[in-house]
Amino acid sequence: MSAQEVERQRLFVGGAWVEPDGGYYAVIDPATEETVGWAPEASRDQVHAACAAAREAFGPWSRTAPEERAAVLARTAQIIGERFAPYAELAQAETGATTATARGMQVGVGAARFRRYARVEPAEWAIPPQINEAGPMGKAGVMGALAVRQPVGVVTCITSYNNPWANPAGKIAPALAMGNTVVVKPAPQDPLSVYRMAQALEAAGAPAGVVNVVSGRAVEVGEAAVASPDVDMVSFTGSTAVGQRIAEVCGRDMKRQLMELGGKGAAVVFDDADLGSAVAGIGTTFSFYSGQICTAPTRVLAQRGVYDRLVEQLAAYASRLPVGDPRDPATVVGPLISAEHRDRVESYVEAGRKEGAVVVAGGERPPLDRGFHVAPTLLADCANDMRVAREEIFGPVVCVIPFEEEEEGIALANDTDYGLIDYVWSGDVARAFRVARRLRAGGVGVNTVGRNMEAPFGGFKKSGVGRDVGSYALHAYSEVQAIVWPG
Repeated sequence: MSAQEVERQRLFVGGAWVEPDGGYYAVIDPATEETVGWAPEASRDQVHAACAAAREAFGPWSRTAPEERAAVLARTAQIIGERFAPYAELAQAETGATTATARGMQVGVGAARFRRYARVEPAEWAIPPQINEAGPMGKAGVMGALAVRQPVGVVTCITSYNNPWANPAGKIAPALAMGNTVVVKPAPQDPLSVYRMAQALEAAGAPAGVVNVVSGRAVEVGEAAVASPDVDMVSFTGSTAVGQRIAEVCGRDMKRQLMELGGKGAAVVFDDADLGSAVAGIGTTFSFYSGQICTAPTRVLAQRGVYDRLVEQLAAYASRLPVGDPRDPATVVGPLISAEHRDRVESYVEAGRKEGAVVVAGGERPPLDRGFHVAPTLLADCANDMRVAREEIFGPVVCVIPFEEEEEGIALANDTDYGLIDYVWSGDVARAFRVARRLRAGGVGVNTVGRNMEAPFGGFKKSGVGRDVGSYALHAYSEVQAIVWPG
């Protein structure tokens, strides 16, 4: 996709497409290193204007019938489907994702999330009456109660670069379904797709100010979107370090938070595991979006009886994966998002070498003329105190750590600052579930890396705050109000 094929995107503020105060910057295709298009650089004042527009729109939008809001979401999904091919082409150009990923996991999942939240769910629950032995007037009586989910207000959505469709849609759709209004600050590396999403919402009839999009590379853009007094909640997906800074700002005004942060998923593989299944699951760290996923099983804990065979099979798996142009149907591993991130991932591999890890696959930059590529890399003989085992690399790098007994495996898995998703592979299902319940993670996959998209998603410890996905997202973007009366 050439720069000429993609228009300069403008900011979307209060229902108008606005020229940015800070000019434009180039969005780079990670596979070709060419300019995809031009993204707007918002000023602090323009971010505040977007938050003010969302505040003004909140009252009317929150009072619309849930069915009316759902209709906007359903039309948005339909429009995305009608524009599917160009949207997927742009997503691929911005992110370097393979064609299958751009079409299925990015735009396809984005549309599915709008369809999901077009399904109206109850927002009120009757609470069983309670006998008050002595009420405020000193008289006994029966009190009725109702629990009502109310919208939070204006939500700032700060989204990640690894999926500019599914991630923003997973924030915008449930927030709007609950009656909130949003200010979206997309990742600076690939914001163009989010503007296309805003176009679809506008075409679907979202009223002015209900959805606003502001982008920019400057830190002040995100800061302004968090600190604005018009903002009631921040929904953030990204690094733990940035999440901690956002939480500090939110804490000053008691703003609600939904944080989906880093991960260092442990894959505990027991001696009796189906190695074919384990290798295929762990191998998604190499093959799915080049490991740029927070849920990746990047820290493999292999029981001694299976350790050597697992390392051998993972190394063979990694070595077989075709690396290259994501537009080539034969490619499985595309580029990383930027040259800077490629260098960061390579620095972790080198740090692993220096700490004593053995590189048994990958470890060298693929011999390609262009693109920010890293070969699928497997590090064996690791220890849990190495940097490669402690820190999120966010690339196609897996480290393998041996353990002896079940208790040691559990202890190693839990010995981390993170706790997003862990995995257990064992032929003994009772043991697998026993171990799963002892892992300090928001989710655990038993003999699978698959997900149930109605199950709650979120992390323990420094992997985040709150839960979303399915009905849990509707809970996340709402406040519970109690209404009580004499029965």
